[in-house]
Amino acid sequence: MSEEIELYLEDANERMDKTNKHLESELLKIRAGKASPVMLDAVFVDYYGQKSALSQVANVNTPDAKTIVVQPWDKSMMEPIEKAIMSANLGFNPINNGDILRIIVPPLTEERRRQLAKQVRNEGENTKVSIRNIRRDTNEALKKLKKDGTPEDEIKDAEDKIQKMTDSYIKKVDEILEKKEKDIMSI
Repeated sequence: MSEEIELYLEDANERMDKTNKHLESELLKIRAGKASPVMLDAVFVDYYGQKSALSQVANVNTPDAKTIVVQPWDKSMMEPIEKAIMSANLGFNPINNGDILRIIVPPLTEERRRQLAKQVRNEGENTKVSIRNIRRDTNEALKKLKKDGTPEDEIKDAEDKIQKMTDSYIKKVDEILEKKEKDIMSI
């Protein structure tokens, strides 16, 4: 197989891998009933005129499975952080005791679990579409090589490899989704 074909296959593999990693990072943001600092990743605070991620202006940790504690490094940031968390529409009401913000993560209702499972499936479907688009792009590049004189059997072998790679990554997506859905639906 030519070096150019190998490069196309390697690039497709890297892109599919990045797509799966992106899915995993997106699924971390979808809560499964347990408190996690990642739940507040979407919160940005106005820090002296700059929009800053919450993790850059405070310690965020989880002392137990139902509580998130936010401890600002600068006490004057308590109110802006509290407002930012509330305006992020995460369904959290922080409790301000002057030193820390305590967030009690409410248990998920059955209806909310179903919504989250649907959201997980949607993320998974988007990832599968991205993987298929990578396959399509690679196959188009291979067809151009065929027009440029690359032997047809090499192109056919490469197309078979890219299809197997696509199938493998889509199977991984299904496994990731199944695990996350099970996590969400378990009480």
